[in-house]
Amino acid sequence: MHVSEVTKIRRKVLAEVSRLALEGTLEENIAGILGTVVSEDGPRYRCCVHKERAVLKDRINMALSQPIGTPLSEAAGRALAGERADLPAVNLLPEACDRCPIDKFLVTDACRNCLAHNCIASCPKKAIMVVQNRAYIDKTICIECGMCKRSCSYGAIIEISRPCERACDLKAIVAGSDRRAVIDYDKCVQCGACKVACPFGAISERSEIVQLIRRIKAGHRVYALLAPAFIGQFGPKVKPEQIIAAIGRLGFHAVREVALGADAVALAEAGEFTRAVPAEQPFLTTSCCPAFVTMVEKHLPDASERVSTTVSPMIAAAKAVKEEDPSAAVVFVGPCVAKKAEALRYPDLVDFVLTFEELAAMFVGAGINVAETDAGAHLTAASRDGIGFARAGGVTQAVLDTLAHMSPGAVVKPQRAEGLADCHAVLAKMQQGSLDANFLEGMACQGGCVSGPGTMTDPRLSAKLLEHYAAQAPVATAPDNPAAREEKDLHRRTK
Repeated sequence: MHVSEVTKIRRKVLAEVSRLALEGTLEENIAGILGTVVSEDGPRYRCCVHKERAVLKDRINMALSQPIGTPLSEAAGRALAGERADLPAVNLLPEACDRCPIDKFLVTDACRNCLAHNCIASCPKKAIMVVQNRAYIDKTICIECGMCKRSCSYGAIIEISRPCERACDLKAIVAGSDRRAVIDYDKCVQCGACKVACPFGAISERSEIVQLIRRIKAGHRVYALLAPAFIGQFGPKVKPEQIIAAIGRLGFHAVREVALGADAVALAEAGEFTRAVPAEQPFLTTSCCPAFVTMVEKHLPDASERVSTTVSPMIAAAKAVKEEDPSAAVVFVGPCVAKKAEALRYPDLVDFVLTFEELAAMFVGAGINVAETDAGAHLTAASRDGIGFARAGGVTQAVLDTLAHMSPGAVVKPQRAEGLADCHAVLAKMQQGSLDANFLEGMACQGGCVSGPGTMTDPRLSAKLLEHYAAQAPVATAPDNPAAREEKDLHRRTK
């Protein structure tokens, strides 16, 4: 999987912050990261070293979960005290935004100034004329309808959009008056797609690494909840037991697989479907993807009552840990940025959220090579279906298999949607009654969780490794799993 320079810098910052926090020298040495990551000798990605370091300061503040602009020593002190600023999961770094051009339609050199002048004829605002033997678009008149592009026989008019705007299916990013990107949080669902898309690294997520390390070093019992997509994230040859052992070396008290929580969710959601469809409502959607759930709440609120009230596997697993050990600190580790927003809805259950990228940074900061970590054998406590939640179609399969055990006569007409644009379109059709389906699996990421913005591996490889891992599970379905049966009545999603 190609690792861009943007990604390398982000990971280096996280690793340095982790190293200093683990060593206990963060507050006095935080400013040193400016010289460690950006040296006078380069490499240079912006106009000068001063611009590079201005951007880097913003990245460090995000790594400390502190507001942009906070002096670094002050930000480090707050993070070491356990403070986390009230920030969205996804944030814009103003200094890093390159103010990408916002002229949406451009005439290229392919224009032949043809006799037909289809572009001129098609323009409803008469914004196109011929200047110096070629079509010219008057931007003061253009309404960016795209008729000119569609009408040009030569394909000489192209459409340009910012990478972040193009990545956002919900139109939550626009260009501000100063041409910098602006995130509209009334529309944003914190999916992280814009973060991955921006080639300047101008969008970042807040991190809780320092606050977590503080809790570990204080001797708290900290549990890591590993999302099923963890398979293959630290190398295709790294075994699950090595990852679990490496997490233990960081000081975590115990590691639990979220796939077991997925088994409990499959049981609860199948039961909810049996009770509610069609007696109370025409269809039910999944609730495991927080970005999908938030999309429904913000963009299709009339369909909110169709979303399953069953909690996500993360919350199901966290509830199980808190019941067993009420004073435990719970950390979800997975591929998802939106989980950081979801965790805020359950402050009594989930204390921290890390992406796989952030966990990898902690390993680097602690000097742990996961591939060389000694570990004993590991057998998952989850079912094949529970592990399969991490790929598109996995939740549907788990619910279908569960219903086959619990309610063999249930009539299920499943539908899948991947990507928020597809989720919105499919759900709107179901709400209108124009799609013959009564169960919808909605995933914000194409391919499911294995394609999340916090992953480290090519999703195609991850999906294959996940499938192989799932095949080794001791049981196939949630009803076959005694541990999941014990948990099935615990999980209700808060509105």
